[in-house]
Amino acid sequence: MKINLAHLRERSTSGGYIDFAVFEAKSNGGDNAAALSQLTLEARSSGLKIDKSALAFMQNGRITFFGTPDLVEYLSKSGAPQWTHQIDV
Repeated sequence: MKINLAHLRERSTSGGYIDFAVFEAKSNGGDNAAALSQLTLEARSSGLKIDKSALAFMQNGRITFFGTPDLVEYLSKSGAPQWTHQIDV
């Protein structure tokens, strides 16, 4: 199964950069922590540098995020990024 993801690099509040991934999830019906862990490992094994990660899914008609708390807060303010990659899982 192919999963869409956005792999981005943004400047952190402490200087430097943070590489992060946001994965497209179809629903919030399962174990989000396990799914996020598996997807992050798969993306890293394909060569992507990921410091933080999150899932993005629709819930009650709006986009919802699950993952690293500060990344979720950032995404909640900025919105879901455009998909940049696909991985097979």
